[in-house]
Amino acid sequence: MKPLARILLVEDDPRDIELTLTALSEYNLVNEIVVARDGVEALDYLYRRGNFARHPAGNPVVILLDLKMPRLNGVQVLRQLKTDEQMHLIPVVVLTSSREARDLEECYRLGVNAYVVKPVQFAEFVKAVKQVGVFWALLNEPPPGSGASG
Repeated sequence: MKPLARILLVEDDPRDIELTLTALSEYNLVNEIVVARDGVEALDYLYRRGNFARHPAGNPVVILLDLKMPRLNGVQVLRQLKTDEQMHLIPVVVLTSSREARDLEECYRLGVNAYVVKPVQFAEFVKAVKQVGVFWALLNEPPPGSGASG
């Protein structure tokens, strides 16, 4: 079994943060789930600047990324990551309430690994997050040299 890893959750809705953390913690999938509440915080974490300047080196095993956020939205974060030589191999799963075709198309054009529309019902949301977490943290093999932390 692979060593436990780190997940970056980029989400501004406190309720969705709590539900996601609860769902992921039930399987004890990772050593740490880092929460960034907007796109600026996400990039600060990934580039180890600001409040995250001292966090341990190594990329997360997966980024769970909301699209509709203040300051810097998920598409802008995705665009930055996928054009950066050090970050482009980090798997990104968009976890959003947006069913807009242009969001879906833009995310795939930019190289997102998966696009999951958040279910409205609590039980469905928890089930979806658990499935995403199990796949990306336990089953998926990161590409060589991706820097995913363990």
